[in-house]
Amino acid sequence: MEQAVIETNFETLNLIKRGKVRDIYDLGDHLLMVATDRISAFDVVMPNPIPEKGKILTQISLFWFEIMKPVLPNHVISANVDDYPERCRPYSEILRGRSMLVKKAEPLPIECIVRGYISGSGWNDYKVSGSVCGIKLPEGLIESDKLPEPVFTPSTKAESGLHDVNIDFEKTVEKIGKPLAEKVRKLSIEIYNQGAALAYKKGIIIADTKFEFGLLDDDLILIDEILTPDSSRFWPQPSYKPGGAQKSFDKQYLRDYLLSINWNKKPPAPSLPQNVINDTRNKYLEGFQQLTSATHAL
Repeated sequence: MEQAVIETNFETLNLIKRGKVRDIYDLGDHLLMVATDRISAFDVVMPNPIPEKGKILTQISLFWFEIMKPVLPNHVISANVDDYPERCRPYSEILRGRSMLVKKAEPLPIECIVRGYISGSGWNDYKVSGSVCGIKLPEGLIESDKLPEPVFTPSTKAESGLHDVNIDFEKTVEKIGKPLAEKVRKLSIEIYNQGAALAYKKGIIIADTKFEFGLLDDDLILIDEILTPDSSRFWPQPSYKPGGAQKSFDKQYLRDYLLSINWNKKPPAPSLPQNVINDTRNKYLEGFQQLTSATHAL
């Protein structure tokens, strides 16, 4: 297993943002997006990286971006480091497998969340109000139930350390206007449905997911990542049983560990035991291999 990349510092490139997982460099006409091995939970970055996680996320995103091209274009120019500008060459070893050269787009100020199953914060909201983001759901649902139809439940975008807040469709319209709000709702559900159907054939339930869209010359495109274990709940289909939490190929395992030690979900995050690091990596890797049928090394 290769050494984890917790952050990048490419001195001759212009670092403009260090997100929860990705380091973004401005190359002038384009951006260089580098997926590190950082992992966050409850919107807080953990002190320990998960080795190769950035490569796993990048390869899964590239898999989906290619599949979803007929539905909506995306921001990827190339993920082949040999195609990158000359000034990126000194960093090729780190960049290989975990980076993308992408178009510059104006990100929409919302997270576009689609839920096909009732879990997580959606389940918590439902228990209180019978609704999620203002959408009334059927009575009598139990945790992890499949919904009659996927629902669009957007949220605000929070900076690292702050929590995203679920918003209703009216608030989304206030933020981005009705035509754009209706468009991203339709596209989010369409992309989720296609992705969930394909994943199900591979033995994976995508319970919910988060998309990010951007505007490029007034055209809508997909940006960031898509249908990964960081942005989605991946459940093994054979063990699915409504009525409680599910086994997963995503960071839910890490969340469950953090809940078990009664962490207050505020920085600083606790140091992770080696077995939790190893098990988290193995879950991500298993999900990647099962989804993409990949047998090669990352």
